[in-house]
Amino acid sequence: MHPGPTGRNPHRLHNRRTHELYYLRMQRTREKPEKMPENNKARKKLRVCVATCNRADYSKLAPIMFGIKAQPDEFELEVVVLGSHLIDDYGNTFRMIEQDDFDIGSKLHTIVRGEDEAAMVESVGLALVKLPDVLHRLRPDVLVVHGDRFDALALATAAALMNIRILHLEGGEVSGTIDDSIRHAISKLAHYHACCTRSAEQHLIAMCEDHARILLAGCPSYDKLLAAHYRDDYMDIIKNWLGDHVKEHDYIVALQHPVTTDIKNSIKIYELMLDALISFNKRTLILFPNIDAGSKEMVRVMRKKGVEQHPNFRAVKHVPFEQFIQLVCHAGAMIGNSSCGVREAGAFGTPVINLGSRQTGRETGENVLHVRDADTQNKIYHALELQFGKRYPCSKIYGDGNAVPRILKFLQTIDLDEPLQKTFCFPPVKEWDISQDIDHILETQSALAVDLGGTNLRVAIVSMTERNTVYSCSSNDSYMQGKIVKKYTQANPKTFEERIALILKMCKEALSDAVCLNCRILGVGVSTGGRVNPQEGVVLHSTKLIQEWSSIDIRTPLSDALHLPVWVDNDGNCAALAEKKFGHGKGVENFVTIITGTGIGGGIIQHNELVHGSTFCAAELGHIMVSLDGPECMCGSRGCIEAYASGMALQREAKRLHDEDVLKVDGITDMKNNEPVSAVHLINAARLGNSKADAVLQTAGMALGVGIVNILHMVNPSLVILSGVLASHYQSPVQQVIEQRALPSARSIRVLTSDLEEPALMGAASMVLDYTTRRLY
Repeated sequence: MHPGPTGRNPHRLHNRRTHELYYLRMQRTREKPEKMPENNKARKKLRVCVATCNRADYSKLAPIMFGIKAQPDEFELEVVVLGSHLIDDYGNTFRMIEQDDFDIGSKLHTIVRGEDEAAMVESVGLALVKLPDVLHRLRPDVLVVHGDRFDALALATAAALMNIRILHLEGGEVSGTIDDSIRHAISKLAHYHACCTRSAEQHLIAMCEDHARILLAGCPSYDKLLAAHYRDDYMDIIKNWLGDHVKEHDYIVALQHPVTTDIKNSIKIYELMLDALISFNKRTLILFPNIDAGSKEMVRVMRKKGVEQHPNFRAVKHVPFEQFIQLVCHAGAMIGNSSCGVREAGAFGTPVINLGSRQTGRETGENVLHVRDADTQNKIYHALELQFGKRYPCSKIYGDGNAVPRILKFLQTIDLDEPLQKTFCFPPVKEWDISQDIDHILETQSALAVDLGGTNLRVAIVSMTERNTVYSCSSNDSYMQGKIVKKYTQANPKTFEERIALILKMCKEALSDAVCLNCRILGVGVSTGGRVNPQEGVVLHSTKLIQEWSSIDIRTPLSDALHLPVWVDNDGNCAALAEKKFGHGKGVENFVTIITGTGIGGGIIQHNELVHGSTFCAAELGHIMVSLDGPECMCGSRGCIEAYASGMALQREAKRLHDEDVLKVDGITDMKNNEPVSAVHLINAARLGNSKADAVLQTAGMALGVGIVNILHMVNPSLVILSGVLASHYQSPVQQVIEQRALPSARSIRVLTSDLEEPALMGAASMVLDYTTRRLY
């Protein structure tokens, strides 16, 4: 609608496009063919009760109510109104429900006045007293509840205890106040969930809610919001609420609610906001706060400052949603702590100043400027100066305008013959029950390990096996070791789509085989080249050897398709984890693992923990510079260890010697015409006395040794483990360099070669297997 600023953030634009594609993808996956009714009998109408407590939740529920009402062959709609809808001080907003031509089946006066913490508790109790009769009379199949209000908690509690199925809207979100606790409590009571964002969906899954009963729908208010904000009469609406002389983008919308966990501070912030708005001297539409504890004190502050009589202010209790979105859309700024500021306003690119902690944790677009410590009038005034009059790119983080059709289809899939009892999808944990099960006895704890190399894609089933060992003459003990039960290898595809498809195909094949092999798969571990954010399961930047593999979320598609938890990390870090769990690093508090293969990588274990660094760039050991003017590295720099000692570097030097016709030695037959020159030819030539080949290997070993000396002086490990195909060739020269060049205190540090056959696969598996002992990386 409005052009964005000339300097748009491309990362933000990419994120917005990603959200749109994700909602479209979710819509396609949810659009399944309708089941034919058994015996050709018509499906029973679903009796849906929508309960609304205040003006804010009605804006989210109304689009669903209209959708239900428009399908009388599928649904019967019942409407229950309670809470602040029925209070004159808050606008008697039940009237707008009647104006929308909905029949209100029950009006429940449930609010105990007082606007303090005790009144909120008493209101919940009063609602619980009145709701059973209403729900018993209406007998709904499904009760639709929205959000995080204390009234909604009473609704969900009553319905759950009366064995009524609950659909909860906007679960899984985070906003930073007591609302979070109420929202999550409602989610645990609810049987079905329609959430707005991908993060909210993941939060619900993390809360052990059944993924099959979670719909990523988007926000229902966005359906009306995105369809209606192009109205031609918006200037008439602005003038009606703010006066004839107000211009577009030249007024402010203010809406601040109390924070019930910190009432005193929220009232202080409200007073500072009013002072800043008075000083800012712009026409302002200010809405009364909601009914939460502390709202009465806020109203007193408003009246004390004469806001209702101030010529720049228009104070109102309620604005119809269709008109309110026009006012927000065309405002010069919105200020306060309403969820509308961090949600709906983003769809218009309206600049927002969010004050205090009430919306802490909400996902926002770039239009939001946070003033979390709003402790001075000047700070808020400065935020108004920065934001007022700007326009930002429109954001669709909270939906694409198609939430209602998705929710209605979701309601139609509810099988009333299914057991009502909720089931929670708990992650696998170590079972301490002393009773035993034959399947547990026969099965072994296992993981799927995935290793993405520049050439091959490998998947393995890795199991934990127990090996007995004697530590002393009088005590027997055992330790666990990893075993690759079965391994699958394919060439690594060049494109992202082909690669993900092949990973899923190979993993599904392995899962099928795991059943026959009595392996209990606990999760999937992925080892890949490049810089990885293991917390999000995202490859940030890949190596040049793996194309189309940057800014890639690996965790989500694998977890969604395989229904297993997924861990992702860099292959060097995985090698270090493998050594810690299965190799020389077992029981060692501080050590370094260095992979010597096609490239040079590694991982650092400090105080028994893997070091990732602030931007997940720690342990890029191959790119430690050992010369200022050395050969060019694939990273673009010069003189890196990898440019001297990697398999690619040795192959480069072998080809140079071959082209100069000095790679041949007695005892080696000429290479076949079509055989590519490799590092193996260089190593064999050096072993058989070729001085030039030996000089290359000596230089490579020296470069690696110098780099390791630098590591010893930085992190002071007690052990260095060389891993990979070149490890045995480098062990001796590296040890010599340490003895010659390291500080005396570091010269005694041991350099060992790994005994592990597949460190990347074993490390990927260890991320999963360690979860069973509550080890998280």
